Amino acid sequence: MAWRCSGRSNNDLIRNMRRQGIITSDRVADAMAKVDRVNYVQRPGDAYQDSPQSIGHGATISAPHMHAHALENLLPYIRPGATVLDVGSGSGYLAAVLHHLVSPAPSPDNPNPPQGKVIGIDHIPELVGWSKHNLEQDGLGAALQDGRIEMIVGDGRQGYIPAGMSSFSASQGKLIPSTAPYDAIHVGAAAPTLPQALIDQLNAPGKMFIPVGIYSQSIWEVEKTAAGHVRKRELMGVMYVPLTDPDRQRNGV
Repeated sequence: MAWRCSGRSNNDLIRNMRRQGIITSDRVADAMAKVDRVNYVQRPGDAYQDSPQSIGHGATISAPHMHAHALENLLPYIRPGATVLDVGSGSGYLAAVLHHLVSPAPSPDNPNPPQGKVIGIDHIPELVGWSKHNLEQDGLGAALQDGRIEMIVGDGRQGYIPAGMSSFSASQGKLIPSTAPYDAIHVGAAAPTLPQALIDQLNAPGKMFIPVGIYSQSIWEVEKTAAGHVRKRELMGVMYVPLTDPDRQRNGV
């Protein structure tokens, strides 16, 4: 069970989640092992507790088992070279893990792996600034500088279309400005309803993992097929902080 996954170290935590069947893939385990949660929390002594923790400004870092569930769910779409949006990016932890999945380091077997892009968006400027500091301290300053990781201040409910992002149009035979750039979208706070803007910004194919609801919340997966058809499926009951505006978040509304 999830509440049994707490550990004394990052590796301990990951090992326990594998033992409980929450982490099932080597890719997710390896990426999470590269990102020590102690670098992304406010209380280092609680870094490896399998529970959500406050990071200030009315925000939390999700419990490790929920991050693992999200990564496993989205894994087919967070392949090397993919573009991912993390809404409610908070301390930057999940953006770091996603980076290792979409922009793997060179290896003897693959000296030039495809490099992707992770965009984290949060509407609290102090959290965005702190997340950049955390990423730099965790050895990812180069990825911030070259744009493989981008942390921005904005309203994640509306998504984000990076300037200059394009995709190839088979019908027009050329690159055109992309309005659906994301192979995967993770949302770390509960929207009252499914945000259409985020569905629209999913690539075809693409997938979103999002908590939805006010008093009763559930995780939903929203999958867009290669033909553009949208499939929605409710996965599990959860309890997240609300996806709201900055003032309401700071006031705990």
